[in-house]
Amino acid sequence: MGALVAFMRRLPTLTAADFRGLVESGVAAQCTEPVDTPARREPSIERGRGVVTQYACNACHIIPGVTGSDVHVGPPLAGIAGRGLIAGAVANTPEHMVRWIRDPRSIDPQTTMSSMYVSEQDARDIAAFLATLQSARTRGN
Repeated sequence: MGALVAFMRRLPTLTAADFRGLVESGVAAQCTEPVDTPARREPSIERGRGVVTQYACNACHIIPGVTGSDVHVGPPLAGIAGRGLIAGAVANTPEHMVRWIRDPRSIDPQTTMSSMYVSEQDARDIAAFLATLQSARTRGN
């Protein structure tokens, strides 16, 4: 846990190149360990809303309905459900979103988004939550 706190304190001052260097050196991987549970259940939107905070997604992304700082490291996730592509590379499907969340470099080797060792079930829950994030225009507001 101490590594995660240290990483979060340093995150606001990191450039994309600095962040990529930490990821490539394995420092970012020390913040968490992979945890997969064998039991598979239906994805939960509500659980996904909480899990994005657990994995500190809101440290890099502005996520509607999730408290976080005003950051600009990663793109805002408002309207992600209506985007046709993930990382400009693959169709925005639940399966691809889970893959992106778990192993972003398998889709875009140049991304600054690192693997946060998200479990399969947590990624499915996050993908279910993200699928609810329509833009204001899509919702008719």
